[in-house]
Amino acid sequence: MTSAADDTPLWQPGPERVAAAAVTRFQSWAAERHGAPAEGGYPALHRWSVEELDTFWQAVAEWFDIRFSTPYETVLASRAMPGAEWFPGATLNYAEHALRTAEDPLRADAPALFHVDETQAQAVMSWSELRRQVGSLAAELRALGVTPGDRVSGYLPNIPQAVVAFLATAAVGGVWTSCAPDFGARSVLDRFQQVEPVVLFTVDGYRYGGKEHDRTATVTELRRELPTLRAVVHVPLLGTPAPEGALAWADVTAADTEPRFEHVPFAHPLWVLYSSGTTGLPKAIVQSQGGILLEHYKQLGLHCDLGPEDRFFWYTSTGWMMWNFLVSSLLTGTTVVLYDGSPGHPDISAQWRVAEQTGATFFGTSAAYVMACRKAGAHPGRDFDLSRVQCVATTGSPLPPDGFRWLHDEVTDDLWIASVSGGTDVCSCFAGAVATLPVHIGELQAPCLGTDLQSWDADGTPHLGEVGELVVTAPMPSMPLRFWNDPDGSRYHDSYFATYPGVWRHGDWITLTGRGSVIIHGRSDSTLNRQGVRMGSADIYEAVERLPQIRESLVVGIEEPDGGYWMPLFVHLADGAVLDDDLRTAITRTLRENLSPRHVPDEVIQVPGIPHTLTGKRIEVPVKRLLQGTPLDQAVNAGSIDDVGLLRHYAELARTRH
Repeated sequence: MTSAADDTPLWQPGPERVAAAAVTRFQSWAAERHGAPAEGGYPALHRWSVEELDTFWQAVAEWFDIRFSTPYETVLASRAMPGAEWFPGATLNYAEHALRTAEDPLRADAPALFHVDETQAQAVMSWSELRRQVGSLAAELRALGVTPGDRVSGYLPNIPQAVVAFLATAAVGGVWTSCAPDFGARSVLDRFQQVEPVVLFTVDGYRYGGKEHDRTATVTELRRELPTLRAVVHVPLLGTPAPEGALAWADVTAADTEPRFEHVPFAHPLWVLYSSGTTGLPKAIVQSQGGILLEHYKQLGLHCDLGPEDRFFWYTSTGWMMWNFLVSSLLTGTTVVLYDGSPGHPDISAQWRVAEQTGATFFGTSAAYVMACRKAGAHPGRDFDLSRVQCVATTGSPLPPDGFRWLHDEVTDDLWIASVSGGTDVCSCFAGAVATLPVHIGELQAPCLGTDLQSWDADGTPHLGEVGELVVTAPMPSMPLRFWNDPDGSRYHDSYFATYPGVWRHGDWITLTGRGSVIIHGRSDSTLNRQGVRMGSADIYEAVERLPQIRESLVVGIEEPDGGYWMPLFVHLADGAVLDDDLRTAITRTLRENLSPRHVPDEVIQVPGIPHTLTGKRIEVPVKRLLQGTPLDQAVNAGSIDDVGLLRHYAELARTRH
């Protein structure tokens, strides 16, 4: 990814918007109460937030009125990474905060959840009804013997029942974990068997792409292969009765029971998320009630600038951390928009239609979706009433410069565009949205508050304006407590801290610019290094996929035994396109002129499709391993891939090469 040729912002917030932004009000308040800089805007606030880390997080806790049922002894007892100890002595409950708005008699009947499916049918759940259902279900969980620390699992789509089940689990001090119902049985078991859940919430099926997908056989297999289950709760999305031995959703949420919130230590587990897990079992990442509470208040309340007047829509599934992030906007009193369906059904404009229908003020999606809309010639600003949309945010991969331009041109020219970057590992962002800063093409606006984000070279020297490793040099509250089934912490340590001891290395290439913005270049573990010139794969994709004949691409660099370097580019062509000499020449010319002559591929190879993880990321490293001769069953965890059959094509190519 490259930045704009000049310093002219694509978008600049007006003075009224800057003055009204939560981060502006927070800075003024923190200046009076905690010695934050009153002048200098966001850059000064960020500098203070990392230099005075303890004071900053104390200020966040006070600003958002965190309810500590027992007080904390200090903010940060240990800054060690891994092993930072936040707010020792404090007890609290995440769900209590997520449902606070229901206590306000003026807002109790306002919408907490909007739910939309592919038919455009819309259901609304009020704050008071959400609180009632959580209270009823939490009491049922306690009656089933669920105690703090027990795991509760959801095999559910992005529906209100998933939100209720999660909040009820958090209310009793249980540990939530979920998978989307498009995951096959093996993928789900690779995750859930690690954590041994005692309760399973499940649907009978789901709707996607205009079709109903029955999941009863998969659920039967899950029940058989999860021997720790004490109960199964059946959500009849397709209208079937609860199978034998399962509880009916309507029965466990029928009571009018006041929620009782278990006050647990700050570091008590809230949920388990799973990494892509393209090799071996997925990493089961444990994050804490208090750490997520603070991090998400900061991220959603300050960075995303969300509040009670907002409606927050992010296209996601329950198998991706963005679902957890989306639900956390309840903390700020925001109405959550849940969309259950395909991102492109009945047409490419499906997500824009949901944004219009629900009056979304903040719309989050993937960079891939934006680029697909651009390639399809969509005109969302013309075809839909998006007048309430203040911000469009993207993640999953870097948003190419053309994506910034397209959003600006085709949605509205007064659009806050927030390309954000973070990870499942912290369930948050390292860099991204700031309502008070300008937007420059191809750049993330700034590092996030409380995040000491740096770019380091191989020797651990920080630098500015050059590509380096994305590192975080001070702890964040939402960093993992641990990985499940990693008793000595070695897998956790090796995942982030092996390269630079005591410093989080995330595995992305990053540039910090002189104006304080951030450019993400793609994964550093799949970096293309030709003749000493490093380039991220995202730069290649951004250039190649401008060509209308290319639907999607994948590039890897293979270090060969003789010291050579083979860099093939795999292309999935658009319908009707042919990989002939003219197209090969166009690809070569595009890369040579827009990027680097050294990064012209050695071969362009047509493939039937590009494999992804179940959360939609291209799997470069496993393909690289296959091409180096690693057997398919060792190169990748088949349960983590959207189409394992595609990988056989790459494995066969490896055999012909060797």
